[in-house]
Order: sequence, then C-alpha cells, then structure tokens
Amino acid sequence: MVDPLKENKVNIELSDEVAEGIYSNLAIITHSHAEFVVDFVKMMPGVPKAKVKSRIILTPEHAKRLHRALVDNIHKFEAINGPIKDSPSDGGVPFTMGGPTAQA
Repeated sequence: MVDPLKENKVNIELSDEVAEGIYSNLAIITHSHAEFVVDFVKMMPGVPKAKVKSRIILTPEHAKRLHRALVDNIHKFEAINGPIKDSPSDGGVPFTMGGPTAQA
C-alpha cells in the first residue's frame, strides 16, 4: 500500500541568494476579490523614501493558510521565549520620518 503522505511530498529548492533573505520592517497588505498582495518594505529612520523589497501575491485561501501558520508559530515562539512585546501602534509608519529616533 502506498502512503498518501509520501506521494504528496514536494522537493523544494532554495537558492543561496534566496536563502540569505531580505530584511523588512514594514508590510503593506492590499487585496481584491481574487488575491492578497503583501509588499515587504525596508524603512530607515530619517529617510522619507522607502523601497518595496519584495512582493508576494497570494490567493485568499493561501493568505488564510499563511495567517493560521503565523498564529501557530507565534504561539510556539512565545511558549518558549515569552510574549512578544507589542509596540504602541497608531496605525502609522513605524519610524518618525523627520528625525533620528525610531520605533520598530
């Protein structure tokens, strides 16, 4: 008998360049009826311009699976490391755009 879990395995390749990752300290999420778009942005304090470093486009179903996976992994992380501190959020940009002080 064939194990259905073994039949569904996918060989995922990770190049050295992609494995290095891209730093992001801001995510902007938009959506339509058919897709979610997540733009990962790198902002620097005192710099009024920021670049989108990566864009991921997901179906609504994949966005919901990602949400569940993030919630599960955050719970696991906090069980080991303690609660992640939420920074005060006013819904704005995490850095003051005119000065040297920043909140991330």
